[in-house]
Amino acid sequence: MEEKQNNKSPQTQLYYWGNTPTEQDYYNLQGIKSTKSFFTSQRNLTLFTRSWLPSAKTPPRGIIFMVHGYGNDISWTFQATPIHLAKNGFACFALDLEGHGQSQGLKAYVPNVNFVIDDCLSFFKFVLTQNPEFQDLPKFLYGESMGGAICLLIHLKSPSMFNGAILIAPMCKISDKVRPRWPIPQFLTILARFAPTLAIVPTADLLDKSVKVPEKKIIGGMNPNRYFGKPRLGTVLELLRVTDYVSSKLCDVNLPFLILHGSADVVTDPEVSRELYQLAKSKDKTLKIYEGMMHSLLFGETDENVEIVRSDILAWLNDRC
Repeated sequence: MEEKQNNKSPQTQLYYWGNTPTEQDYYNLQGIKSTKSFFTSQRNLTLFTRSWLPSAKTPPRGIIFMVHGYGNDISWTFQATPIHLAKNGFACFALDLEGHGQSQGLKAYVPNVNFVIDDCLSFFKFVLTQNPEFQDLPKFLYGESMGGAICLLIHLKSPSMFNGAILIAPMCKISDKVRPRWPIPQFLTILARFAPTLAIVPTADLLDKSVKVPEKKIIGGMNPNRYFGKPRLGTVLELLRVTDYVSSKLCDVNLPFLILHGSADVVTDPEVSRELYQLAKSKDKTLKIYEGMMHSLLFGETDENVEIVRSDILAWLNDRC
């Protein structure tokens, strides 16, 4: 039986922008096209997917494959970024990861990130197979938080498939400010062998720690598909394993990348982003640390700050398309 999420805010909006217009009308007003469907992965897992495309009058300049963060999904505030990118000529594709959003799996339970990487690659390759006109366009990865770490692992597994990556506060290491303290990890490791799906890991409220603007915390809390419960034992141990692995492989990263991180981020460590920038083999690499900004750069900050981050992403993409 799945645990109840007692701290979830009541939903009072149909969409992150409000109750009107309808989703399709909103896309029309933004001048883009969007689709949603289900994709069956190679391990027979049903995964929810979306696309956001420039209007038919504007052929895409590049393709962006996007990966969301832990506990999040692609249908609430995450959409704001691909909508903005589609308006500026980029075709964007994303899926709800296993156990997230509308995809199959126990909520927020990720027992093996290697399987998640395979799911993403399988979907991304499917998109290219179904859209042969995209084959010769520049292809980029985009990942937020845990999704940033997954993007790096995708690159390490398929180093020639992508022309670059945009990493938003990548979870190359879990910040000590939200990481469980000794001896809790040692105790949880033993307990996870017997009950990996148990949601009891004591951590700070990630939404509260990620979002700066109080009104936006309320909107984030309205997401009907977000996970608000405590992290599951098996998921936490797997993320600790993955972040330790990623941090050991920083010197193997060899693709153009843009890293964006807030200096006030207490969820992921900005210093590890600096380390990635310094150690990566990539010759084309850019790092921006935004003074005073928190973890949720593209939603949780003031609108003015969000526009600064969006402009930096578009400038980086425009230089490579």
